[in-house]
Amino acid sequence: MPCSPPLPSRPLQASAGLLYLVIILCGVWSEGALRGGLIFPDQAEQTARAIGAALPWWRLGLAADLAMILADVAIGAVFLRLFAARFALLAPMAFGFRLAQAAVIAAALMPLALVPALLDRPEALMQAVALHRLGYDIALVFFGVNCLIMAVMLRWLMGPVLPLALVGSGLVYLAGSLTALIAPRLATTLQPAYLLPLVAETALCLWFILQALRPARAATRST
Repeated sequence: MPCSPPLPSRPLQASAGLLYLVIILCGVWSEGALRGGLIFPDQAEQTARAIGAALPWWRLGLAADLAMILADVAIGAVFLRLFAARFALLAPMAFGFRLAQAAVIAAALMPLALVPALLDRPEALMQAVALHRLGYDIALVFFGVNCLIMAVMLRWLMGPVLPLALVGSGLVYLAGSLTALIAPRLATTLQPAYLLPLVAETALCLWFILQALRPARAATRST
């Protein structure tokens, strides 16, 4: 089978790396650093006060979420273009699962957008936050399947280490989300495992960026 031309893949790899960087930075900041410091489980009034005192940051977090979703759809299209010629079935499947994830996360943002109007109703505010969390858990089921498919396709581009880490990430997402949906009391016990997806996806982001920056001759040989 003839090799694909190296030049078109280099911009695609650079795009994948940069889009992954946007996804990681926006996702970690909005979901982890920002909302994690404003939401206090089982303390509705304290949560309402904290959000009310930081409304501009709350809205900026929603904007970061939107940027993350847009980058997620874009990187899905990049991966579809990168892998479709070699993986005629798996590439569209991965794209479909990634789109499903993005759609569910976008829908789950709507309750968070209502939060500023619920500051005087702390219990309703906490229900909106819980609905968003539920949507995120459902979205990560789709993303977990996407990770498993991507691991198979990425094995063509790189050694086994990062694809295996991505398999682990997919299993963590699936286990964490299914536990949150089926046995929510056990969900907190799996929180430390989410460090694996963060490390794996950061490493994958850096791999794409560095691969795109390699000298053209080296990239040609690797292709």
